[in-house]
Amino acid sequence: MSNSDDSSAGPRRRARPIGLLTAAVFALAGLLFVTSFNTSKGTNIRTDASLLKLSDLIKERSQDNAELEEITAAARGRVDALADRDDGSTEAQDARLAALRAASGTEELSGRGLTVTLNDAPPNATARIPNVPEPQPNDLVIHQQDLQAVVNALWQGGAEGIQVMDQRLISTSAVRCVGNTLILQGRVYSPPYKISAVGDPAALKKALAASPALQNYQLYVNAYGLGWKVDEHKAMTLPGYSGTVDLHHAKPVANTP
Repeated sequence: MSNSDDSSAGPRRRARPIGLLTAAVFALAGLLFVTSFNTSKGTNIRTDASLLKLSDLIKERSQDNAELEEITAAARGRVDALADRDDGSTEAQDARLAALRAASGTEELSGRGLTVTLNDAPPNATARIPNVPEPQPNDLVIHQQDLQAVVNALWQGGAEGIQVMDQRLISTSAVRCVGNTLILQGRVYSPPYKISAVGDPAALKKALAASPALQNYQLYVNAYGLGWKVDEHKAMTLPGYSGTVDLHHAKPVANTP
């Protein structure tokens, strides 16, 4: 009888750790479920929903900025009309004011010029010439320094005015890239990027060719197929800058006792 009890008790004792292990697995699963829920707050954490929301927010703010620029331009037009109606200035003063407006980039500008178009390399681009290493991701996209090099070369070539995408550049304009997008005066753009300039086309082309930064860019054009196109125009018109001209700067935080 005792042997029978011992033999029947043996399997139960051996099964105990299995029961404990099963309970532990269910407890761990429950803990992971609760942690995942708290982390996602009820959303699917395996998706890019948060990134999509950020992208939508950027597009929304960019559209808002565009609409505000239109409102600002209309208000500035009304102010200028009122000022020109009877401001008591002399002809010489009016001529100087007109020259300052033209130089500031807030007036429409027409004349000969050209447009430079930069674009990313085609998808799955590979080396196009012998003895060139296969490209890295950064070799296939337009960078901030590429856009800045074009703008600087055009100014060096005597450009009277420059427009990037659909916006006129002024003295406070900053050409900045974040990832694969251009952020210019509160608005976001994707490639291809178009940079237009009014000026002597021959002088502008000469300045583009003489730029060391653009000479380096041409190596990537030949090696990996980055986009580069220059179109000459016998007549073109650049719009006046329509955004705010207020300067914004950082301020130190006041020390609190």
